[in-house]
Amino acid sequence: MTSDRNALRTFWGIVALLFTASVVVTIVWCVSMSAMQEMPMPGGWSMSMTWMPMYGQSLFNATASFLAMWDVMMLAMMIPCLVPMLLRYRQAVQTTSTRRLGWLTILVGLGYFFVWTIVGLAVFPLGVGLNAILMQYKELSLIVPLAVGIVVLAVGLLQLTDWKLHQLTCCRELPFRGQTAPDNARTAWKHGLHLGVQCTRCSAGLMSILLVMGMMNLFGMAIVTLAITFERLAPASKWVTGTIGAIGIAAAFFLIAQAVGIF
Repeated sequence: MTSDRNALRTFWGIVALLFTASVVVTIVWCVSMSAMQEMPMPGGWSMSMTWMPMYGQSLFNATASFLAMWDVMMLAMMIPCLVPMLLRYRQAVQTTSTRRLGWLTILVGLGYFFVWTIVGLAVFPLGVGLNAILMQYKELSLIVPLAVGIVVLAVGLLQLTDWKLHQLTCCRELPFRGQTAPDNARTAWKHGLHLGVQCTRCSAGLMSILLVMGMMNLFGMAIVTLAITFERLAPASKWVTGTIGAIGIAAAFFLIAQAVGIF
């Protein structure tokens, strides 16, 4: 019993350390990125340096730098909703070795964030390519503010669908709820991958808002993190997703009105 309590304290200590470190590094990165001069674009918006490799930087180095930033940001944003799933896994694993339980928990976490790394690997070339197109065809940049509003509107409407509610339900009812989990690394890794895939599906809409509004926007990051965590942990799923959707729709109408010059 004492060893179990010590193992749980160690778990919470590691989680707190990772979360604190990732938040601090994310803030430092965001501040440093905001200090860099953004490129003003037609349409009244500015292009972030996030999607623009530094002069003389190879594509490999630019991708590696982005993934490092992306992974740290994902740690800061996703740890709050990942912890309950890790605790559920720890309760389900039938093992007498607290050290082995710790390593299996780490393996689940690595599998989860591996999926988010793959997502980042797909996002970066899309962002770089889109910004290259906007720089080459400046007339397209005129519609970016309107396009951002439309994306936010689409996400708000998505929050009201049965598909979104189904994805959220799947996140809450992932394997091992009230069941036992095999004590082996293969199952832990696969479980982490499964958690990651389901989480990316459930969070895709809200993460899209962050990407179009500005990935290194600390305020936007905090809002999206709160929304993802709240809808994942709050008991009334349909009410929560609907409320977030309504807020998103209202914000979208404001952005669209601003883009077309009503405000």
